[in-house]
Amino acid sequence: MGFTMPCLKRWAMSQRIKQFVFATLLLLGIFSGHANAEGIKIKSVELERVDNDWLLNAAFEIELTPGLEEAVQKGVVLYFQTEFELTRSRWYWFEERPAFAQRQTRLSYQPLTQQYRISSEGFSFSARTISEALQAVGSIGGWRVIDHNQIDPSKSYFAALRMTLDLSKLPKPFQVNALNNRDWNVSSDWLRFPFLPAGPNLIKR
Repeated sequence: MGFTMPCLKRWAMSQRIKQFVFATLLLLGIFSGHANAEGIKIKSVELERVDNDWLLNAAFEIELTPGLEEAVQKGVVLYFQTEFELTRSRWYWFEERPAFAQRQTRLSYQPLTQQYRISSEGFSFSARTISEALQAVGSIGGWRVIDHNQIDPSKSYFAALRMTLDLSKLPKPFQVNALNNRDWNVSSDWLRFPFLPAGPNLIKR
């Protein structure tokens, strides 16, 4: 039996609705993928025991928005703050925090040499491209975060790590802009993982 006119109209309408839904989902996927590409992600973390202390090695993937990249090239200095903390739960009281450490990495652009400058922990070096500069900012090696006197080797802990763009270090006009612009709020989520003083502590993502 052939389709009647009302059936054909309903079928054509359903096809158009399906095409619209598919196109909408496709666009949402494109835009969400673009949005998620910018920010800070933790790629790997390792706590290495050296001379009874623990050193942190980590790799962050940093993607800046076009507006932030342009601001750097126009002379705005960016400060990235990395924070590490060690905690232990206690049933009778608030959780204990035996160790906390933070460090800042400074990123700037030198117009005369057309190079990016990265400074952290008394060291400084240069990079030719913004990609190389951000890779350097996101590479941390040999950062002493736990002193052996701060922990009990027989107990288990939780470690946490994150990196953020320190908005408080921006020039005042940019701080105001950052409050109203999500593009300037660049931060990783806290990565929390178990820490065992007697075992290997390596996290890859």
